[in-house]
Amino acid sequence: MYLMKVTERIWLLSICLLFTGFSLLAQSQKSTSTSVNQLSDEQVLEFYKKAQASGLSEMQIEQAALERGYTLSDIARMRQRISEVQNKKTLTDKRDLSDSTTKVNGRKQLGDLSKREVLKKKKEDEDTLKQVKSKKLEIFGSKLFQSTDLTFEPNLRIATPKNYQLGPDDELVIDIFGNASDSYRLKVSPEGTVKVLNLAPVYVSGLTIEEAKERLVSRLRQAYSGLNSGGGTYAVVNLGNIRSIRVSIIGEVVKPGSYTVSSLATAFNALYLCGGPDSMGTYRNIRVLRNNKVVRTIDLYQFLLTGEQADNILLQDQDIIQVPFFTNRIELDGEIKRPAIYEIKENESLEQLLQFSGGFTSMAYRAYVTGRRPTDREIEVLNIPQGELKNFKLQNGDRIEVGKILLDRYQNRVQIQGAVFRPGDYALTPETKTFGQLLKKADGLKENAFRNRAVIFREKENGEPQVVSVDINKILKGEIPDIELHRQDSIVIKTIKELREEAFVTLLGEANSEGDAPYAEGMTVADLVLIGGGFTEGAIGSRIEIARRVKELNSDRVYKVEIIRLDIDPKLNLSPEDSKFKLQPFDIVYIRKAPNYEEQRSVHVMGEVNYPGTYAIVNTDEKISNLLERTGGIKVTGYLPGALFQRKGARIGIDIAQIMNNPSVEGNITLEDGDTLIVPKRSEIVSIGGAVLNPSSINFTKGYDFRDYLSQAGGYQELAQRGRGFITYANGFTQRTRRFLFFRIYPKVEPGSTIYVPFQPVDNKRSDITAPVILSFTSTLIIALATILRN
Repeated sequence: MYLMKVTERIWLLSICLLFTGFSLLAQSQKSTSTSVNQLSDEQVLEFYKKAQASGLSEMQIEQAALERGYTLSDIARMRQRISEVQNKKTLTDKRDLSDSTTKVNGRKQLGDLSKREVLKKKKEDEDTLKQVKSKKLEIFGSKLFQSTDLTFEPNLRIATPKNYQLGPDDELVIDIFGNASDSYRLKVSPEGTVKVLNLAPVYVSGLTIEEAKERLVSRLRQAYSGLNSGGGTYAVVNLGNIRSIRVSIIGEVVKPGSYTVSSLATAFNALYLCGGPDSMGTYRNIRVLRNNKVVRTIDLYQFLLTGEQADNILLQDQDIIQVPFFTNRIELDGEIKRPAIYEIKENESLEQLLQFSGGFTSMAYRAYVTGRRPTDREIEVLNIPQGELKNFKLQNGDRIEVGKILLDRYQNRVQIQGAVFRPGDYALTPETKTFGQLLKKADGLKENAFRNRAVIFREKENGEPQVVSVDINKILKGEIPDIELHRQDSIVIKTIKELREEAFVTLLGEANSEGDAPYAEGMTVADLVLIGGGFTEGAIGSRIEIARRVKELNSDRVYKVEIIRLDIDPKLNLSPEDSKFKLQPFDIVYIRKAPNYEEQRSVHVMGEVNYPGTYAIVNTDEKISNLLERTGGIKVTGYLPGALFQRKGARIGIDIAQIMNNPSVEGNITLEDGDTLIVPKRSEIVSIGGAVLNPSSINFTKGYDFRDYLSQAGGYQELAQRGRGFITYANGFTQRTRRFLFFRIYPKVEPGSTIYVPFQPVDNKRSDITAPVILSFTSTLIIALATILRN
């Protein structure tokens, strides 16, 4: 056999030399050898493949190579290159087999398997419905087949299951070692057989790996004597590439149909592909049918609750998974660890159902649970004591609710609040069952506790509230019996301060921080001013006044307010006599401002003056004329008739020219903080508006009067009040049209003026026939008067 393999290698090498001869004939021996070394691994492999397909004999190929100038060294070098490439390829194939994710230990999945893509859109629809519907109980187990992290896909790395049955397209790998070394990969034919060497086919379909191994080894003994029988030659049979199978899923599943799965797939894998049971499908009675017989009944609760996968059997080709309707479902809600809708079998009790849910929470009310059972016409309420949970039989449609312990109700709690050192909740015990004992348990009263009275809030037997008054002093002194406490009692002890109106004093006037301050015994005016941040800059300490409430003796009625005056210096020092004065609750201290104190005030000057800007008011008597002197006077471009004066946003009409000529005129007003004086440039525009035909702005024309400008605007409208036109000048003054006898005296037009003609008021009550009636009546009077005069 060894000689046969050597001869085959030489023959293949010679074939490779034949295909490279065209490029090497013209070269010398040395150059030819170099060219053989420069061939790539891919070229050598290509020559090797072509050599396998050649029909020439070895002698013919070698003879042809020698005749073309090749030496035996060339042929040997080519032979060496092919050997190197083959060894490298063998190592690469082994590395690929160990690193590949689709092939494990020489095994890979054949065919395209069914995917779960059909369920993606359905999950998106369910997510959308969750946003618009209120949250309801979910069916227990429904999330199992919705998770993308648990697919139940078969693992190709696992050892071949002992019960795996071979079928068409499966591949068997036979490794022979010992005295002989060979390896075979045999694919199961559609007829269920495999063929090795020139031996007769072996039927393996439906056999396990162990059964197939026995048949194959028995057949291979015809070629390898003593195989697996102590003769020194051994064979190992493993499963290689695996086939795909078809299974059908019917019944109440999300997506029933036929699925292509791996031959290593299990029942859970197929259920995941179809989305699992739907809202009507059972989780506890899923049947796997094979050859019209039920081979397994699957209870998914075994896996969901314990993790056991005994029902997760391997599927075979043409298996059918049937998911029937559920039989009994129970809603379980309330104080249990996993509220959900559960499916139960006929012999399962309420106690087992609670175990499915994980049991009660720590706050569950366990004395009894409440059930609601639908009958033929109505709903029946059930109260199930804890002792009957084990024997209570459930029915389809039952709803079980586990209540919650009331958080505001305790079996043995009493409370104490207020002026004690340790307020809080205490247990009602034989050592703490009276008021005095509980007070001692709370470390006693605080120093500021009101000792004359405490209050116990208590619930009567009918639940109504009750108040019990306690004289703390008398109980502590033993003058009256101690009061026995009841469950849910709540004791409240007040402080002396809580029973009085909160005392405060008030600081107003020229202090940096005005307002109320908490009263403290011994507080002086200086202390209060200090609390208020001290005096403002304009404060005067010699005019401090205190307003104090004065009560009539032996009466709580306030009948007057007493005013007390004190002096204090800026360093908050009082005179020896005044330093003895102490404030009392609710005193109001007023601090006055010094009469000569003035804060900086400013006015603004803009426009055509020599030095525009912001100016401080020097004294309270400063007037506009003084301000104009400080600005350096009016520029040549300034238009005095248009000067504008504003105060707090309102325009005030002034005559700057008159003020400058005669500062003693009444228009020379006294300045105030924030005043603004604007001296504009000369304006060459006159605006006409109101009840004119063409409201517009036109150039000022010397010699034009009021009526000329109205003519430029097209004259009056029909509804214009002709005798009421007026002019507003640039400085804010306004002049109207006046009447003398039968004549109208119009105001003078100046540059920057605005002429306005008002409209007649609209009389909505006047009808459209009023004017004709008046005209007719007037005509009648005129005719009558003329007739009388002729006579």
